[in-house]
Amino acid sequence: MNQSQSQQAALIVEEQTGLTLTELCRACAAQADFIHELIAEGAIEPAGPGPEQWRFTGVQLRHVSVAVRLQRDLGVNVAGAALALQLLDEIDTLRERLRGIGAR
Repeated sequence: MNQSQSQQAALIVEEQTGLTLTELCRACAAQADFIHELIAEGAIEPAGPGPEQWRFTGVQLRHVSVAVRLQRDLGVNVAGAALALQLLDEIDTLRERLRGIGAR
């Protein structure tokens, strides 16, 4: 797969909502146990009553992808990845507020 095909594949997966646990694991090259740990840490919250019915959004796909990279590239544990994801979300929220203030 060349870079263009890789980007297209990533875009198609990211736009989907309602990913199953298996699809999320495949898209992020993550083990199901890792996803369960992220859920236990509160980093992601799937819709649905149990693992067989869980569905994940595109935002959660991005969160898991970031967590996988943090763990793989920097050796960050799951709790640290969850904290990093929370802080990144807060940065995004603050940036949105600043854009709103700047647009006035």
